[in-house]
Amino acid sequence: MDWKLELVIVPVSDVDRAKAFYADQVGFNVDVDVQPNEHFRVVQLTPPGSACSITLGPGDSPPGSLHGLHLVVPDIEAACRELSERGVDVMPIHHYDNGVQTPGVHPGRGDYESFSSFHDPDGNTWVIQEVPSRP
Repeated sequence: MDWKLELVIVPVSDVDRAKAFYADQVGFNVDVDVQPNEHFRVVQLTPPGSACSITLGPGDSPPGSLHGLHLVVPDIEAACRELSERGVDVMPIHHYDNGVQTPGVHPGRGDYESFSSFHDPDGNTWVIQEVPSRP
C-alpha cells in the first residue's frame, strides 16, 4: 500500500497576503484559487518539483501554529540566496557538529546535514534541508 502526502493546510490570517508571500516571494506555483461563494475559498500552491501541495486558510488551527515543515533542496546555499533575493528573511545556514548547532554548511555536504529556515507573515515556520543526492 502506497501512502502519499499530497496536501498540508497552512493556517493563515490573511489568504491574499499569504498567497502573495508563497507565490511571489517563496516561488510556489499557484494551482488553484477559487471562491465559489463569499464564505468559501480554496487557494492551493505547490513548491516547484514537489508532489505535496499546501492550501491556505483559517483551518482549525490558529494562524502561525504550523512549524517544522521541511523543504528539501539539492543546494541550500542557492536556495537561501534565491529566497533572500525574493525578499524572504532566511535564517543563517547551519549544521550540527557533535550535536552542537554550528554556522555554515556541513563540511561534507552530505544528505540531511545542512539547514536553514524562514517564517511566513503569520509565523508558520519552514525548515530548508539540503539533500544533494536528490536531483
